[in-house]
Amino acid sequence: MIGREQLEALVQRALALSDAEQTQVSLNAGRSSLTRLAQNAIHQNVAERSCVISVKAVFGRRIGTASTTDASEDGVRQVVARACGIAKLSREDKKFVSLLRPPSEAYPRVAAYSERTAAFDEQQRAAAAAVLRDAAAAAGMQAAGVIQVQASERAVANTLGVSAYASQTQAEANTVFMSDDSAGFAADHATDVGMIDFARLAETASAKCGESRGADAVDAGEYTVILEPEAVGALLLFMVRVGFHHVLYRQGGSFLSRKLGRQVLGRNITIWDDGIDPRGIPVPFDAEGAPKRKLVLFENGVFRNMVYDSYTAAQDGRASTGHAVPFVGFGAVPTNVFMQPGEAGMDDLIGSVRRGLLITRFHYTNLVNLRGVVLTGLTRDGTFLIEDGRIVRPVKNMRFTHSALQAMREVEMIGRDTARLGMATLPALKIGRFTFTGQTGY
Repeated sequence: MIGREQLEALVQRALALSDAEQTQVSLNAGRSSLTRLAQNAIHQNVAERSCVISVKAVFGRRIGTASTTDASEDGVRQVVARACGIAKLSREDKKFVSLLRPPSEAYPRVAAYSERTAAFDEQQRAAAAAVLRDAAAAAGMQAAGVIQVQASERAVANTLGVSAYASQTQAEANTVFMSDDSAGFAADHATDVGMIDFARLAETASAKCGESRGADAVDAGEYTVILEPEAVGALLLFMVRVGFHHVLYRQGGSFLSRKLGRQVLGRNITIWDDGIDPRGIPVPFDAEGAPKRKLVLFENGVFRNMVYDSYTAAQDGRASTGHAVPFVGFGAVPTNVFMQPGEAGMDDLIGSVRRGLLITRFHYTNLVNLRGVVLTGLTRDGTFLIEDGRIVRPVKNMRFTHSALQAMREVEMIGRDTARLGMATLPALKIGRFTFTGQTGY
């Protein structure tokens, strides 16, 4: 880690080099390490250090952006000059008003950094991988997966007085256990790697793989489904990307366009974004330095709030909600999403189904229809037929083609347990109707 003092000094030095009317400088630095295994053996062990300095220069309404990984004196001088030069040659952006002004409230304190995660080295990752490998070998299976840890820090400041710094760690583990005719999946995310139980992941993946052996095909058609959190996350990811995309939203192409204050999802669905909740990926401010806070997106299915950065907020006469991201031109995005859990255990969800399918997760999921958020993809790593309230047998994977929006309008039950999936913390869902359009041979 570079450290707060050095990082802030570097950002301020870059600001001082700019002759623009307004300038923003952000710096993201850190280390990412991962160990990857396949066929019960580690086959990749890598570590990467990075430092990215991004500069936004503004002359009137002309804006230029530039980035570099060179943090030397010359590197900083060149990236500032490049951003200013681009701005001077750019057309005016008539939608631009100003960079973010200093927030009136203090930045929230968040528990976002774990020394244990930052210090989790290749030997510890190898030991964690061995837990997965040994469990798979003992069951006559083969394990694949990834164990990854990240430690990062970022600073952002502008010439209007914004100045913010934060450090953060993340740990992720996922694994697939495979036999000759089946597979089982398990994953977990945490700020503190000590919260990830690798033995439990191995147990879950092994059980799924064993229970999936000897799968038969079932007919395509409509089924009641129980979606585990990973499968729910695949649907929600597209809903967030499409629904809250500002260009689509303003032009009428989003399913949320002109729907503020109206019923959009089922009445049992409440979703919010909260960047300071430690159950997610906590961070005190966004890419512009706006403080994070809880923002309800859908309350009992009603669309309550749009997300904004300073640029998009100015177009609607609003204030930033703290959802700027470091990707130029992407707009504001919810990045710490939570869905309100229900009261049902997994046995309750399964027991309520007369005939349907239990889905572990989806893959190769793609958008078919923008406005309706119609998606297509395949089930994977554990798909089971449910009859009369119990799992009767595994089934071969199936292709689905269904509207994620419609699915969220037909949620009949919500699980009480949640799982963290990177940008989202979600429960399992029972959905009354879900359309499968094809079968696979595996």
